[in-house]
Amino acid sequence: MPPSAPVPSSPSSVLMSPDAAAGTHAGHFRRSLSLLDLTMIGFGSIFGSGWLFAASNVSAIAGPASVISWAIGGLAVLLLGLVFCELGAALPHAGGVVRYPAYSHGPLLGFLMGLITVIAFSSLISIEIVAARQYAGAWIPGLTRNAAGDPTWAGWIVQLAVLAGLLRLNLSPIRTFALFNNIVTVFKFCVPLLVIVVLLGHMDAGAFTRHGFAPAGGAGIEAAISTGGIIFAYLGLTPIISVASEVRDPQRTIPLALTASVLMATVVYVLLQVAFVGSVPDRLLAGGWAGVAHILALPFHDIAITVGALWLATLVVADAIVSPAGTGNIYMSASPRIIYGWARGATFPALFARVDRDSGVPRPALYLTFVMAVFWTLPFPSWQALIGVVSSALMMSYAFAPIAAAALRRTAPDLHRPFRLSRMAVMGPLSFIVASLIVYWSGWQTVSWLLSLQLLLGVGFVAWWGVTKRPGHRGQLRHTGWVLVYFAGMVGLSGTGSFGGSGILPHPLDDAAVALFALAIYLWAERSGNRVFMDRADL
Repeated sequence: MPPSAPVPSSPSSVLMSPDAAAGTHAGHFRRSLSLLDLTMIGFGSIFGSGWLFAASNVSAIAGPASVISWAIGGLAVLLLGLVFCELGAALPHAGGVVRYPAYSHGPLLGFLMGLITVIAFSSLISIEIVAARQYAGAWIPGLTRNAAGDPTWAGWIVQLAVLAGLLRLNLSPIRTFALFNNIVTVFKFCVPLLVIVVLLGHMDAGAFTRHGFAPAGGAGIEAAISTGGIIFAYLGLTPIISVASEVRDPQRTIPLALTASVLMATVVYVLLQVAFVGSVPDRLLAGGWAGVAHILALPFHDIAITVGALWLATLVVADAIVSPAGTGNIYMSASPRIIYGWARGATFPALFARVDRDSGVPRPALYLTFVMAVFWTLPFPSWQALIGVVSSALMMSYAFAPIAAAALRRTAPDLHRPFRLSRMAVMGPLSFIVASLIVYWSGWQTVSWLLSLQLLLGVGFVAWWGVTKRPGHRGQLRHTGWVLVYFAGMVGLSGTGSFGGSGILPHPLDDAAVALFALAIYLWAERSGNRVFMDRADL
């Protein structure tokens, strides 16, 4: 509702209802997605370019112990997924990932989460299309101009054409998108299974110990999660939440789809890494695992050729074109819903909260998504160039879900929760600590500018909200001051830590310091929520 409208007498009843209208000149979202559709969206968004590139990258960082990195990454995302199950089932709203923090703590957190999530999602579309173009270069000469994967002009035009095609597809109703996605996801699932079966037949168990199981120790296992592409590969939960208002029986469907997507992806990713490590010929490891990412730049394509399975290499290239394009399509659909949710929170122009009456698509938000996706293909031309930053940005967009869920339990105890996460007192802080560690492991180069920028924008937003005397401006720092302290503290810890910092805090003491700091912030933040933000929210 607009700020001038009366406060509802029963906020919890308002929060239980899905989005019915989307602001000025708005249409309606349509509840047409089934459990199968939503699971396919989740698994399809998780299974994009990550499996195609990450195997050799994480092996170069952690060696055979990269298998453990994949397992830890899956567990971390599952923890966050369980929190999203509670929020998504209780509040099945479009763009929920950026709206939940606003419901619990106010517009500052909603603004920051909207900003970082939109940047991450729109750039992720570009990453997937760039990945598809890089693999297509194995068949079509002239698309890629160097070993780093930078496109030629012809390659960039191909990327633009694919993005335009995804834009056209997403202008159609959500059922058309879901049917296309289901077909692509089945293909995406079958090819990795074939790769696992074939490569396990060539596995050499000695490869796991011959050059050391964990040549970089625990720090290598941790760094592989953030910078090797693991977290990037796993983070496909938010598209499920983004389309929550278009799901049939969301209270049952969302938790099942979230959990099934993560569990299936974890099993497949771990088996792929085992198959890759075990099938790398020893002659390629004369210098150890550190150089394997350069030797096998297109890991499963190159390793299939190495073991003589040319037919499999051809199939991998085909999947490498279809799979990232399919994931890019999912994020082309999810990003407008995120922008829509951001606009509904009154911290982004109301124009982008409009939904087309005929198709049920937030068209202004979709056009903005397309423009941003094209932009991200300009300064960051290769998959590797964006991976660390986007992984951290995505994790930051996930990190505040546990805090929002815990705060809402205090401020809205009467909110109907069809799925209620048990042991929130343990699961909430644990998931926030894990998310903070993953951001920290991305290294000083990423953390310093990403979180410093967030801190700067947060301070500017507080000042602007106060000067314009927006609703709730007097309580901004009281209820969300912790997030500014969190950003500043994480920058300080990264600068003194062992992941690209000065090393004053050696490993693993730096991990312990980050965990304790995150715990303190969580305990502060969960007690800082205020029901007034829900009462004033445009639900």
